[in-house]
Amino acid sequence: MKNRISIVTPNLNGAVWLGSTMDSIFSADHGGLDYVVIDGGSTDGSQEVIAARAGRLSHWVSEVDNGLYHALNKGFAMTVGDIMGWLNSGDYLFPHSLRIVDDIFTSLPEVQWLTSRIITFLDAEGRIVKQGLSPGYTRNSFLRGENLPGFSTGPDAGHIQQEATFWRRGLWERAGGRLDTTLRVAADFELWARFFPLARLCAVTAPLGAFRKHAGQMSATLRELYLQEASEVLRRDGGIPDGKILASLRIYARRALPRVLRPAAVALGLFDSALTCDFDFDRGRWRLGEF
Repeated sequence: MKNRISIVTPNLNGAVWLGSTMDSIFSADHGGLDYVVIDGGSTDGSQEVIAARAGRLSHWVSEVDNGLYHALNKGFAMTVGDIMGWLNSGDYLFPHSLRIVDDIFTSLPEVQWLTSRIITFLDAEGRIVKQGLSPGYTRNSFLRGENLPGFSTGPDAGHIQQEATFWRRGLWERAGGRLDTTLRVAADFELWARFFPLARLCAVTAPLGAFRKHAGQMSATLRELYLQEASEVLRRDGGIPDGKILASLRIYARRALPRVLRPAAVALGLFDSALTCDFDFDRGRWRLGEF
């Protein structure tokens, strides 16, 4: 039996992107999709875009709300799936993504949340124009700011891409069952901060979702505010950035150290091993590992 996967798309005057986002989610449907769209009272034709696809939605509304994270909380309250995630209008799910997510959560019950190791960006036309490979994610590296470019003076290991991140409903509920609406732009980062003490983040060696970069989007115009809000989250939880030299050494070692030497580096405290998930071609199934 397939897991129900609940996805929420918040939208405000994003009609130019919304249809492609919704269609990518429908194309990824593994047979158990629970999809909700929350429109904030758009005036650009978004309602018509949604209505044309309403037959495949669990719910949708169009009404004035109190911003992105209020809309997401409202949408998640309407969902019923065992697995959860969200995709903003403009962003994209790869066609295979929900099948992979379902397979991993079904076959590996110890996994509580996951994200892709492959960080993917689209241009305004929807073309893949950039991809990066994360070495994996750990709570200690998160608290040092390795997933928040600009928190320290050293390099970063890549952010946790919200478009490619999914979690079990039980984890969501243990972490408070809500996004922090006191934050304007960094509530995704704050949610990860609440997840990390409860479960290790599993990094999957397959692309799952992509972020579309285009002129005027909130993430570009409010980048400094995002850094400020996320930095305050890290400091609240005891996060302290490394100096430039130590941060560079940690990142270089995590990315480049041969596998045979990695246990020694972990034992010395240079970095923590990250939980990963890759596909075992011989057995035809997903398997957990450490990197």
